[in-house]
Amino acid sequence: MPGTRRAPLLAEALGVARERILLLLKTKGPRTSAQVASRLGVTAMAVRQHLAALEDQGLVRFRNQRGQVGRPARLWQLTPEAHARFPDRHAELAVSVLEAVRTLFGERALVRLGKRRLRLEQEAWKGRMPAADAPLGVRVATLARLRRQEGFMAEWQRQRDGGFVLLENHCAIAAGARAWPGWCDGEIALFRAVLGADASVERIEHILSGDRCCAYRIRPA
Repeated sequence: MPGTRRAPLLAEALGVARERILLLLKTKGPRTSAQVASRLGVTAMAVRQHLAALEDQGLVRFRNQRGQVGRPARLWQLTPEAHARFPDRHAELAVSVLEAVRTLFGERALVRLGKRRLRLEQEAWKGRMPAADAPLGVRVATLARLRRQEGFMAEWQRQRDGGFVLLENHCAIAAGARAWPGWCDGEIALFRAVLGADASVERIEHILSGDRCCAYRIRPA
């Protein structure tokens, strides 16, 4: 019957729309329903309905942001449950391996393991990064592309002062990094190694510290 055939199509369309909202909040951070509607090209009423459904599912929540005039605006953001929907590279395996190394060989073995991983990553990227004398912006753009390919939802921005910001909207190694925070220090060391000695790298936001994304300020050294 026509009504029966339409029901699955409607459910699929609703699912796609809500996934687009989740992806937008993941990659761009907290937004009002009007901002989401403008970005996705749909009506604010439709967005509010989707947000209400996502809130019922425990995937989004809001906080009130007071402006200069009028009622506070609702800023919608993802819940931890929603962040967990995005991929974490071999999360359970990473955690189990790290815990096994710590139990069998101690904390110093984790440090050695981290250094070994850093060397392997450097070798893997060596032929994929531009030459050391390439413009820093070219190197940053390539690094962002490589990180996107690894699931970090990375993007980069040029700053007015001549520097750059590398944004990672998702941590694809979050489970492993929570099990051993030194993993994150290795990421910074890796960026410094592949970008070259003429680039300084500073982390300014950190997902595991409660920030929306991991962000790195990159400047000519």
